[in-house]
Amino acid sequence: MNHAAPALDPRADILDLTRQIIDIESVSGNERALADAVEAALRAHAPHLRIERDGDTVLARTELGRDQRVLLAGHLDTVPVAGNLPSSLRTRDGVEELVGRGSCDMKGGVAVFLQLAVEAAEPDVDLTWIFYDHEEVAAADNSLTRIAREKPQWLEADFAILGEPTSAGVEGGCKGTMKLEVTAHGKAAHSARDWVGENAIHALSPVLERLAAYEARRAVIDGLEYRECLNAVAISGGIAGNVIPDRASATLNYRFAPDTSPEQAEAHVREVLAGLPVDIEVTDSAAGALPGLDTAPARAFLEALGEGVRIDAKQGWTDVARFAALGTPAVNFGPGDPLLAHTDDEHIPVADLAACRTALRRWLGLEA
Repeated sequence: MNHAAPALDPRADILDLTRQIIDIESVSGNERALADAVEAALRAHAPHLRIERDGDTVLARTELGRDQRVLLAGHLDTVPVAGNLPSSLRTRDGVEELVGRGSCDMKGGVAVFLQLAVEAAEPDVDLTWIFYDHEEVAAADNSLTRIAREKPQWLEADFAILGEPTSAGVEGGCKGTMKLEVTAHGKAAHSARDWVGENAIHALSPVLERLAAYEARRAVIDGLEYRECLNAVAISGGIAGNVIPDRASATLNYRFAPDTSPEQAEAHVREVLAGLPVDIEVTDSAAGALPGLDTAPARAFLEALGEGVRIDAKQGWTDVARFAALGTPAVNFGPGDPLLAHTDDEHIPVADLAACRTALRRWLGLEA
């Protein structure tokens, strides 16, 4: 049985629109209802846009023949819900906050972009809006991977803005990310006669010791500091409660500065673990992106935001890396504190929504 998509009102107050979007649950792989709602809102309220649907990604663009094109993108998916839906409002220390899964990562940004997509009918530049799925999972599943392969014209732009949470400041570039599986092998035996076996779990201990002693690099690039991180994030192994395990694995996650390629990152991890009797396999990786704030479109954007805007390095990985790979300068700019992304208490200051909306309206020439 088909159900109608929940309605979104892009002409509502930005707080109300954000709550509407948050309350449509859209954990990765379950974005369809929200994509349906976004598409319906654009078709009903934005006749100036050419709109296409690709899976659970909604693509929209102006075709005004302007000299420049700017792309604004926001992902629809979230990490799993943790008792933080539906959304709610609270006031703490005099600050009004909107609480709910996806509020800062990144449905606040999606709400701002959706509202502006409806309002910006005659911008000074052509605009492309992309509301996409599967960002919170493996890079290969991210729908921008498919769009780049099958509809690359939709990603062509002179400048791109990702609505990732930045506390209404600008975060340049992003770190690269890599997942690796480190496996130790042993020999199974009865745990009552351990001397005839070799414990693979114990064989992982030198790996953990090296990681615990590891001193991560801090790379300063164009005045922005990127802090690298190398950590074990999961361990698996064991056969039964009375068996010495013959295999154990540790999953590592390496976040590396954008002046490092994935090949260099892998070589570095192998150097850190050199000499240990383990197998190392890269299971997922994505390059980072250099800041790119010295490009003309980025400078113009920063100038429009004003002298007081905070500029920092993006410490996570975002899809600015995809645009950097295409030669398109891109920045992260959106409401919400990135440190609250994926937390059970995920929330966003209501003032951030208004600040981002006002700044982008000013940059697009929609208000003085």
